[in-house]
Amino acid sequence: MIMAKQSSALAEIINRLPDPDERGLLSNIDKETVDSVVSQIYEGGRKSLLALIGMLLEPGRGDDVKPRYALHCLAVQMCKPGKEKSRQAFARTLASQLGGNRPKSVQKYLIQQLQVAGGKEVAPELGKMLEDEELYEPAAQALVAIGNGAAGQLRNALPKIYGKMKLTIIQNLGVVRDAESVGALKNAVGDDDREIRLAAGWALANIGDAGSVDLLLKAANAEGTYERVTATKACLLLAERLLEAGKKEPAVKIYTNLRDTRSGPDEAYIRAAANEGLAAAAK
Repeated sequence: MIMAKQSSALAEIINRLPDPDERGLLSNIDKETVDSVVSQIYEGGRKSLLALIGMLLEPGRGDDVKPRYALHCLAVQMCKPGKEKSRQAFARTLASQLGGNRPKSVQKYLIQQLQVAGGKEVAPELGKMLEDEELYEPAAQALVAIGNGAAGQLRNALPKIYGKMKLTIIQNLGVVRDAESVGALKNAVGDDDREIRLAAGWALANIGDAGSVDLLLKAANAEGTYERVTATKACLLLAERLLEAGKKEPAVKIYTNLRDTRSGPDEAYIRAAANEGLAAAAK
């Protein structure tokens, strides 16, 4: 009975939000009303937040525009200065609803809100979602947005996944520039899947691993035009990262190799980029 009363009270609070327009969007926003609604939900604590999450529905199962909007406003509100403890509690509550029986579409929305308001405290829960075929992509995006704790979760997931999931994890390991993944990424450069090979090469380049120079130069000699061009771009990126780190010798090795081996008219831009790189390294 108490739970029913709480849910009914929350529904009344949520219903104060403006009605969606003909497109199903909340276009007529009254900031004062929204702030009041969010404040009342926040004051209700964890129980109120869980009740709000319980209002989220699968597509086609009903209208949950207002609850979704309210939850997003809460996520944004939690990111304001001075709310760190509240933000952590909010994020942990959302993360506690991942991996259970809630519809995957609802869990995906929760992950998207964690991308807004989550921190390292929810990295382990998001890491588990990297092995879920329906949730791995938003989970990876949320981890990268959070930053702190992301690399370890992505790294740990890599040996457990395959196909598009593996491709996404490799790409994001490159985004977070995880030096501890270099060994696994080097192995992936030899993968049977072309897209995984190229993603691993880009990741090693963006990490700026000096030990990958020969491996990436070899990969850039691929016969297929697309793979050759893409792998060559990875070499140029690696050289750029090495120069940024003050590692001129391996950078010069890349630029010199590309200058001397890209002789065709369609690769003139590669020679030009290599010459520019060599000039920058000589300064």
